Amino acid sequence: MTRPPLEFAWRSDRGRVRRRNEDAVVCLPEVRVVVVADGIGGASAGDVASDTAVRIISERFQRQPPALDEPRRAQLLAEAAVNEANVAIVDLARHREGCAGMGTTVVMGYFGDDWLLCAHIGDSRLYRLRDGKLRQLTSDHSFIQEVVDQGFFPSLEEAREYGINENVLTRAVGSAPYVVATTAVEDLAVGDIYLFCTDGLSGMVSDSELEMLLRAAKGGLGVVADALVHFALDNGGSDNITLALVRVNSVERCRKPDTAAGDEDESFLSDGDGDGDGD
Repeated sequence: MTRPPLEFAWRSDRGRVRRRNEDAVVCLPEVRVVVVADGIGGASAGDVASDTAVRIISERFQRQPPALDEPRRAQLLAEAAVNEANVAIVDLARHREGCAGMGTTVVMGYFGDDWLLCAHIGDSRLYRLRDGKLRQLTSDHSFIQEVVDQGFFPSLEEAREYGINENVLTRAVGSAPYVVATTAVEDLAVGDIYLFCTDGLSGMVSDSELEMLLRAAKGGLGVVADALVHFALDNGGSDNITLALVRVNSVERCRKPDTAAGDEDESFLSDGDGDGDGD
């Protein structure tokens, strides 16, 4: 049986401590898009913020999917979709009772023919397993990451030992009238496995454990997705746990040269009229 070019699996779990799940995930295999979000605000409707973000961003790509050989267009659409979600969340926070102060992280990906466009805000992450080696592709928008980046500490581990709070975000969707997502385009290779996740997974399962589990992904991704959730629960499950996995089974090298940014047709940016496995 021929495998699809991309395989998907996704999971979301409340964890062992939290009373409700404020994470959200949308995977649309037919559109080749993944969106994961972690709501913030506690009693201030973090679940509303995360649900709003994944819905708006995924629907935008569903309505206007970029061509598989146009990474620049995908990048522009991701930036526009994240800001559309931001405006909606800011508006809800102002006008809906119980929503003041809410916000959310976002990490998303759109898979082209031989490339991946990723965008993120906050501390939800994207990892890649390639040739048996795990690499974190995103850098957290957090205070602890900033003090490490600025050279105050040589590593996150030493910053934590010093007592730096790792839960303080420096950027979130819904935290300001306008937000800027960090975007990047990564080349795809056959055999790559991409992990999108909230900090309920990355904070409970070490990088070495993530690498071990992803390297064991010989069959369906659903088994690995379940194992990742169980590891996080066994390690305490102190937060909601949400993840999406994508495995690359084939790559088509047919990308056209990107249009110069100043010549890009941006008219398409204006808006027109749980658990799962998929391929």
